Amino acid sequence: MSKRYHMLDAIRGFTLLSMLLYHAVWDLVYLFGFDWQWYRTNSAYLWQQSICWTFILLSGFCQPLGQKKWRGACIFLFGFLITLVTQIATPETIVWFGVLTLIGSCMLLMVPLEHILKKLNPILGLVCAFFLFALTRDVNEGFLGFGGFHWIRLPDGWRKNLLTAYLGFPMDGFFSTDYFSLFPWSFLFVCGYFLHQLLAKKNLLRYFLPSRAKPLEWLGRHSLEIYLIHQPVFYLLFGMLFSK
Repeated sequence: MSKRYHMLDAIRGFTLLSMLLYHAVWDLVYLFGFDWQWYRTNSAYLWQQSICWTFILLSGFCQPLGQKKWRGACIFLFGFLITLVTQIATPETIVWFGVLTLIGSCMLLMVPLEHILKKLNPILGLVCAFFLFALTRDVNEGFLGFGGFHWIRLPDGWRKNLLTAYLGFPMDGFFSTDYFSLFPWSFLFVCGYFLHQLLAKKNLLRYFLPSRAKPLEWLGRHSLEIYLIHQPVFYLLFGMLFSK
């Protein structure tokens, strides 16, 4: 029987709470007309990034712990379901290639790639993966570079259709309220994988075993289910409270 790393559940649960609050505010601002200018500032952007970085890193970190190889396909299909539902119910807030599509894709790609990656030195792998993440951080805008330092402009011909958008090169007019393309975000997933390998090599994973925050751990264990239902629940609740 595999060990349960309860602190990983707690980290996921805490991040889930942060995400729920962030999405609740997003709904109030963009769907129900609340005028909160702070939500459009860099501070709010950093809040959003802290959530997605943690989820993606943690997913990569937990990749070696997973025993069910088909789980990646399930998560990918849930991502497709979110696209289908938003396209039908709220096309103005459609989700193309959201975080579930990304994580499911990364989990599926790791099935063949893990045989290669696990042979690499974890420190070297972590450094290389983070360098590639930084290098490709702005590919959605058509550049190689990070944080406004655009070193190379990528060919406009790469930005053609939904397939190229899935990879990281969205065509003109592409819109998604939750967009996480394979590049750059798969490299952050791989960072999480190598971080796990590094801590395992140093025998440090034992520090994630203790159970100290059971409510957060419960949320972390049910994060997928909560993620799938939270926006419809928010929409119905806020609709009853704030619709004119």
